[in-house]
Amino acid sequence: MSTHLAPVLSSFWDAESSWTLATYLDNGGYEGLKAALAMAPADVVQTVKDSGLRGRGGAGFPTGMKWGFLPAPDGGPRYLVVNADESEPGTCKDIPLMLASPQLLVEGVVITSYAIGCNHAFIYIRGEVLHVYRRVLRAVEEAYEAGYLGKNIQGSGYDLDVTVHAGAGAYICGEETALLDSLEGLRGQPRLKPPFPAVAGLYARPTVVNNVESIASVPQIVARGAAWFTSMGTARSAGHGLFSLSGHVTRPGQYEAPLGITLRELLDMAGGVRGGRELKFWTPGGSSTPIFTAEHLDVPLDYESVAAAGSMLGTRALQIFDETTSVVRAVTRWTEFYAHESCGKCTPCREGTYWMKLVLRRIEAGQGTQSDIDTLLDTCDNILGRAFCALGDGATSCITSAIQYFREEFEAGMHTPASELFPPERSALFDYTPRARDGVLAGVAAGGH
Repeated sequence: MSTHLAPVLSSFWDAESSWTLATYLDNGGYEGLKAALAMAPADVVQTVKDSGLRGRGGAGFPTGMKWGFLPAPDGGPRYLVVNADESEPGTCKDIPLMLASPQLLVEGVVITSYAIGCNHAFIYIRGEVLHVYRRVLRAVEEAYEAGYLGKNIQGSGYDLDVTVHAGAGAYICGEETALLDSLEGLRGQPRLKPPFPAVAGLYARPTVVNNVESIASVPQIVARGAAWFTSMGTARSAGHGLFSLSGHVTRPGQYEAPLGITLRELLDMAGGVRGGRELKFWTPGGSSTPIFTAEHLDVPLDYESVAAAGSMLGTRALQIFDETTSVVRAVTRWTEFYAHESCGKCTPCREGTYWMKLVLRRIEAGQGTQSDIDTLLDTCDNILGRAFCALGDGATSCITSAIQYFREEFEAGMHTPASELFPPERSALFDYTPRARDGVLAGVAAGGH
């Protein structure tokens, strides 16, 4: 496995006006579409299957296989929906991609739609990122003007319309069926499966839902061939991917590398942990994946290796925390997020995240009890595998793994506030004057007894 960077999606992010169609064409844009239109749709699907591209939205499901789940055409419409509702804490790869090279996504949408027999595709973008929404809208307009969208695309006889839709800002809409409900104008809540979206998705029609990075990876696969893609990465986790390094790292940012690279190698390229401090813990795929520690620095960042080590590759959101950070405080903030973003449809997640938030606040304030750790683990056990969607499962991951590796910090929360053991201003990335800490959470914590 090669450990060098592999700038494919990010190859021209630093070019002048990289987001424009002109710059995209100067860098080989739409060559993949030309190749695809010369192929039968089934051959395009097979090429993506052969490449081993796995969904880049977190689950890692084989993309070509997902396309192949659509039933045979019945004369009615079928849809492609791009999940651009990126909102996992720590995840920040799709938004920079859409800002820097939105035409990559547009070309991927056209190729994918052609392959699955779709004539109307949707790009669902998180509504708060208005600048991204506007940029993708402009990219779609440019593609229409140049004949890459609309009627008779490039004289092929194939028609495709693309709608860019802004969501109202809900983490739950990153779950594909909740996204579909939101797109239909309903409240964003997960659907019961089956039926799966491939059979009855948007407007109860066969639908493919894919992540931004997954779709943006398609043009180069079609243009360069499956063998080129499989030459990178590992046998079961092929290709390249964006690794988002954030937190206590000298040079945070997007590092596009073959799957299978290690955090140690990425940290070397990123200048190491800030100020020469020691790595304490990190997330391999955002806050919904079990945390890792310094002992996992050499775990290959591919789906199988990360899973074997006890976590998930997820969205490759590598949040780096040094020894100044309170694990309890970090986990509490994440849990507050999940409690706030729970849609409330199922009892385990709705009630469980709320109570875990209260217990963690108590521990953070130094007012924990002997039974609190067992209560947290028991609540996690009652949510994991019993929630309607993956939000509940993800909310438990950081808690159970943090207790596994740093149980002593949770036990310290029975008598000492986290702010005394780990002053927040030390872990901040900038200098600031802290507010009074002692007793800040006392009123909140009291409500959990």
